Amino acid sequence: MKLLRTIRLDPSDTFVFERAAEPGEWAVSGVFMFADADPEALDGKPRAAFRGGFLGVQSLGWSTLVQVVEASAQDRAALVAALATQLHEHFGAPDLAAAGAAAEEEVAFAAALCDRPQDTLIAVRRSFEDGAIREAFRSLHARGERKPMRAFSFLDVEGEDEPGETVDLAGLAKQNPNGA
Repeated sequence: MKLLRTIRLDPSDTFVFERAAEPGEWAVSGVFMFADADPEALDGKPRAAFRGGFLGVQSLGWSTLVQVVEASAQDRAALVAALATQLHEHFGAPDLAAAGAAAEEEVAFAAALCDRPQDTLIAVRRSFEDGAIREAFRSLHARGERKPMRAFSFLDVEGEDEPGETVDLAGLAKQNPNGA
């Protein structure tokens, strides 16, 4: 079986997110973290997590990318148990049985994303449309012969059908000339 682990190709996650996941943590989508949030009101680092983060289960930190890796039944069971504990202790699940059922669902969804070759990297893009959170996933893999992934390498991207987004850096600088 395959599951998702966080991966950090450069230090950007430590700047982008309020809490960055540690490299190598088991990961899930983490969309449940935004169940009661108003996505339109999110800004800064929470908005970055909403728009493009996977949740590291151990740290409850965020990762821009996850990697498809081989896992054992024991790894999966430990992941479900760890997530259930987090849901019970930090997110108000009424008991471990309810938390376990929710954790099982989250892990099953994460495992469903692993229908790609081992070592494939996956990114998420979340949006809020028609009153619901929408997630779109894309996979990144090396062209040609498989080599260790580097922070800056050319990748084939699958599932890149999202509309482009532009940022007007000059306009932002004019709005905030002191840089603070």
